[in-house]
Parts: sequence; C-alpha cells; structure tokens
Amino acid sequence: MSRIWLAIGLAGQIAFGARFLVQWIDSERRGRSVIPIAFWWLSIVGGVVLLAYAIYRRDPVFIIGQGSGLIVYVRNLMLIQRRRARVRQLQSERVASRS
Repeated sequence: MSRIWLAIGLAGQIAFGARFLVQWIDSERRGRSVIPIAFWWLSIVGGVVLLAYAIYRRDPVFIIGQGSGLIVYVRNLMLIQRRRARVRQLQSERVASRS
C-alpha cells in the first residue's frame, strides 16, 4: 500500500473520530447532550475520505458502510437547514405582524 493512501486513510479516520470530541465538548459546555452541526460536517468529511480509501482498497464492506453513512449525514444537514429556514420565516412573519 502506498504511503499516500495510508495517510489519506488516517486523515479520514482522524476527521471521523474528531466528531465525537466535538460532540462531547459541546455537550459538556451546554450541560446536556447535543449534536452540533460540526459533528455532521466532520462525519461527511471523514466519511468521504474513508470512502475513497475503501474504494482504493476495494473493500466492499467498508465501501457500503461509509457510503450508506454519508446518506444519513447529508440528510441530517438537510433537516437542520430546513428547520432553520422555517425559524427564520416565522421570525420574519412575527416582525412583520408587529409593524
């Protein structure tokens, strides 16, 4: 295995693992369990890099695992964005109704 692919695989694992550190720190700061948006972005970055590594290794189990996980991570970001858009719209409507 080339050293560059080993470095790519390790970088993906570091990004993927860092999401748990981000989640833990944010939860400790808030005093409750939360999943910050950075968790989902790190999941995507780590997942994409690990998927590339799995494809290089031609490992179907690894490919299926990382590929299916990416669907979940992207969907969570879509749901977060949709909720934020609704909140902004409601806030705009409240401001407009007060005028």
